[in-house]
Amino acid sequence: MKSTPNAKRLRRDSTDAEKRLWAAFRNRRFQNYKFRRQHPIGKYIVDFACIEYRLIIEADGGQHMDTLQDIERTKWLESKGWRVMRFWNNDILANTNGILDTILQSLEQVETPSPSHSLTA
Repeated sequence: MKSTPNAKRLRRDSTDAEKRLWAAFRNRRFQNYKFRRQHPIGKYIVDFACIEYRLIIEADGGQHMDTLQDIERTKWLESKGWRVMRFWNNDILANTNGILDTILQSLEQVETPSPSHSLTA
């Protein structure tokens, strides 16, 4: 699978929850933290990545309910030094500010940004 064309397709076909988060994240609008959308990391494409702070945000629909693939994906990403936060789409849409507060708290827990890392590792 070619990740760049797939990432572009995923950006084009974003869910309402992903659009809501991206509206908050894009152009460093979220407390000046830089996020990338539909970003390839290894063989995966994550919904949002704050590379400097090694944080991944996933907006999940019902198809992600306790799937083995998501568990394995999260384990692999964490083994590469990423922190993964997953939120249900309906929670993002119903409580956007609460979700953003939770994400901000997680970012603020990291005292300093990560040194330069490979963008795909």
